[in-house]
Amino acid sequence: MSDEPTVLIVDDEHAITDLHARWLEDSYEVRKAYNGTEALETIDEDVDIVLLDRRMPDRSGQEVLDEIREQAFDCRVAMVTAVEPDFDILELGFDAYICKPVSDPEQLREIVASLETRSTYDSQVQELLALSSKKAALEERKESDELSKNEDYTELETRLASLRNELSSTAMELDDDDLRAEFHGRNDSGSKLMKSAEGGDASESRD
Repeated sequence: MSDEPTVLIVDDEHAITDLHARWLEDSYEVRKAYNGTEALETIDEDVDIVLLDRRMPDRSGQEVLDEIREQAFDCRVAMVTAVEPDFDILELGFDAYICKPVSDPEQLREIVASLETRSTYDSQVQELLALSSKKAALEERKESDELSKNEDYTELETRLASLRNELSSTAMELDDDDLRAEFHGRNDSGSKLMKSAEGGDASESRD
């Protein structure tokens, strides 16, 4: 049995699934699924990371994600999707939201390495990073006045502030290099993700 982490790639576009698999297969044990039903048949307790398309014809990525969380699989999940993030992502239990296309092998490897690193953190730090990912994804595409008027986004900010207070001692151990390893180069909102996790106001840098 391989000691490499296991990555499940789920996308109904076969060419994308196969390409991403080729990019990762030298460093990871890779499984592929071409629809949501196949994903749920393929996942088990050995899967460490799931790269999940959001819009699929049989079962949506959201339905697959809900089932993964309901079955309590201990894996990190990134939505890798062409669907632009909206406030509905605040209800989804993913760890990261990555907008397609993923442009090159190194970018995908960085995404997976980031998720692999997150698995070493405790649940509160994982929640902090997941919420920071949602916050940054929204701030990348929403105006500040729209964000401020949304109750769910305000609750997200409140929860993040609470987590930072609860994790003040742990956060001291998450130094700049840790955060940079988490977020650098993953997508256009990488710098915002790092600012958000550190407690900065990512919206200040938004055009």
